[in-house]
This record gives sequence, structure tokens and C-alpha cells, in this order.
Amino acid sequence: MSAPVLTEPPAGLDDLSVWPASTARLPGADLSVGGVSLAGLADRFGTPAYVLDEDEVRSRCRTYRAAFPDAQVLYAAKAFLSRAMARWIDEEGLGLDVCSVGELELAHAAGFPPERMVLHGNAKTPRDIETALRLGVGRIVVDSPSEIARIAALTGPAGRQKVMVRVVPGVSAGGHEKIRTGTDGQKFGLSLTDGSAQHAIARVLGQPQLELTGLHCHIGSQITDVKPYLVAVRRMVGLMARVKDSHGATFPELDMGGGHGVAYRPGEPALDLTALARRLGAELATGCAAAGLPVPRLAIEPGRAIAAPAGVALYRVLSVKHTGPNTFVAVDGGMSDNPRPALYGARYAPRLIGRAATAEPVAATVVGRHCEAGDVLASDVLLPGDIRSGDLLAVPVAGAYQVSMASAYNLVGRPPVVAVREGTARLLIRRETQEDLRRRDIGA
Repeated sequence: MSAPVLTEPPAGLDDLSVWPASTARLPGADLSVGGVSLAGLADRFGTPAYVLDEDEVRSRCRTYRAAFPDAQVLYAAKAFLSRAMARWIDEEGLGLDVCSVGELELAHAAGFPPERMVLHGNAKTPRDIETALRLGVGRIVVDSPSEIARIAALTGPAGRQKVMVRVVPGVSAGGHEKIRTGTDGQKFGLSLTDGSAQHAIARVLGQPQLELTGLHCHIGSQITDVKPYLVAVRRMVGLMARVKDSHGATFPELDMGGGHGVAYRPGEPALDLTALARRLGAELATGCAAAGLPVPRLAIEPGRAIAAPAGVALYRVLSVKHTGPNTFVAVDGGMSDNPRPALYGARYAPRLIGRAATAEPVAATVVGRHCEAGDVLASDVLLPGDIRSGDLLAVPVAGAYQVSMASAYNLVGRPPVVAVREGTARLLIRRETQEDLRRRDIGA
């Protein structure tokens, strides 16, 4: 069997470019984030654990508002949501994109204004819609024909709900086929190519209880190139022009979704936010002028790009196993707290913290504790050759789609989330305990 092929250059071992801006080196090969020692956090809160830098979240919200000063910026709650996160997003002036009654109710409990929320979902339950209407969400995004009559009926003859129609523009973009949502043949939205989108728009326009404020599209996730967004906006403007010709209707809003890619490892590309804002705005203005349309207000929905770089995952090494040329480093977490590598091959750059290494780096695969061969957190990464049980590993860019996708597989409780800021740490979400798991099982 041949040795693993290294996919991370040695220079990346001490590269902090993908870590939160507050990250600093401490004596003893430790790191601090938000002014707090990561090794100290592992001792205090145990492992596995997630650390979230509040200032990094807030800074990224402000970056978006500066880049898109005239647009509505909605944070995609599915990336990571807690009451504290909802409060930070609210205080930074962003809206919120929610996908379930759970996200909606949690945000509402945190005091988030419902009129700045947008409800998504390809299969909204009656309770999702009823709760959204009761709380007064700003928009509901229609994702299928059956939702049109359902939303109208639940709104009632005396009510009026603002909605958008989710359009599939036929654009393929995203880091993996499982997160490409802009093409036909997947579950989201209404197709532009087969006429489904146009038919749904006509039906909504015929419902007096519904106010169609605009169109929505989302072409995928972890996109690092501006060009697919430009193709999508051209197709959306073309559709708006056809709607004007057919129905005499123009829309004040156009939501181009999110999917903005970030670098998970040093040297990887990330979406250029300044270029996206400049070129997307120019493309929209040019297209609308050519079609004789008023320029709608743009909306975007970043989630990963705000939350992911603000998070760090902490793990304790349980064992190191050498099998032929392979070195397996097993940690006390795994696919229950981060299913992304198993789901779509996500790559990370773990780092030894808390002690100085004395050996040269070797290729290793960081694996989890679960009974699955696919329980791999980081394949073929460089770690010190003397890595051993009891060591701490820290994994940056861990703030999105990890806590929110966590499970209790093998009845391993979900990790805590700890916020750090200005030298202080506080618990946002406590660790799920064995007692929590037992209490859910009420069978005799």
C-alpha cells in the first residue's frame, strides 16, 4: 500500500489565515481566540467543544453591510442559530432567514423582530406556516405550487401576506453536487426552463391574500466564483421582464440567496465579497435598464460566510494507531458533531495546541469515535509525528453546519458552544448529557 498523498503543504502548519482575526499565539504552543486560551477552554468545558468568537461574527456582519449598503442582508440561520447568535445578528442590523418553526420560535424568543425574518423550506408544515403568519414574518418564500393555496387559506380572507417565489435558474454552482441547488432535478424551487416558475407567479398574482414582492433564487453553497451569480441574475431579470410583458407586474425585490464560499484551509479560495457586490449590482442595473424594468432592491442570505470562520472545534486525542503507512489519530468527537466530511467530503486543517511538538510532521488522518468507516474528520493532514493520547487538536472554520447538523449517534451527547470576547468566555449552549438522552426515552 502506498503512502498517503499530502494535500496540505508544510507551510500551512503554522498558518493562521483561516482562523478568527483575534487568534494569537501563546506560550507552550497554545492559541487564544477572543483573548481566551483554547487549552484553558478545553480544561474548563471539556471536549469536544465549540468555541465561537463573538467579535468575528459581528465584524463579518458589518463587512456585509458595508459591501451591500443598499441591500437587505439576511443571515441564514441554518448555518448556526442560538439565542445569543440571533441577538448579535439583530444588533448588527441583519435580517434572518429561517427554515422551520424551531428556528422561527427560537429567534422570536430571543426578541428578533419577525418582520425582518424570511421563512424558507421546500416542504413547509402547516405549523411552520401558521406560526409564521401568527408571528408576522416579513416574507414567506413559495417553493412549490401546493403552498400557494395553503398559505392563502391560512392567511384568511381578511389577511394579506408578503411572499416571494423561489425560482430554479438552471445554474450549476457549489462545492459538491449535494449542495448545488440552482439546477433542475433537485428538490428546491420552481423551474425556469419548464415553465413551473412562470405558472406559480401567475397563480400568486391571482391570490388576493398574497402580495408577491419579488423573486428568489439560491444556486448552491460554498461558491467561490462570482460568475455563476451573474448568470443567475441575468436569468432572473429575463424572467421579470417576461412577467411584466405577460401580467404588467414589476417587483420591488430580488433575493439572490447565499452560498458564499469561505476558505477552510490555508491557501484555499474564498468568494470575493467586494467583487460580488460590485459586479452583481452592475449586472442587475444593466439588465433592468435594457429590459425597461425598475431596479429591485437586492437581498442576499449569507450564513456560512458569517458563522464558519468565527468557530473553532476542540478535540482530545484518544488514541494513535499506525496501520501500514497510515497514521490514524482518533479523537473524542466525530461525525455526530461534524457530519460534513462524511456527507460531502469537506476538508479541514486541525492543529495541535497546548504543547510544543518535538517531531517532524507526518501525514495523518483524524478520525472520530463512531462505528462507521466513514467517520473521518480530516484526511491526510500534517500533524507532528509525536502526537499522542491526551493531546488537544483545534480545528478552525468550525462555526457553520456542525452544531446545527449534530446528532446523538451512538448516544454520544452533542458538544457545548462557548462564546469568547475580550478575554471572557461564557456558555451559550450546554453539553447534552446522558441524562438528557435518557429522559427522551419514555418507553417502558
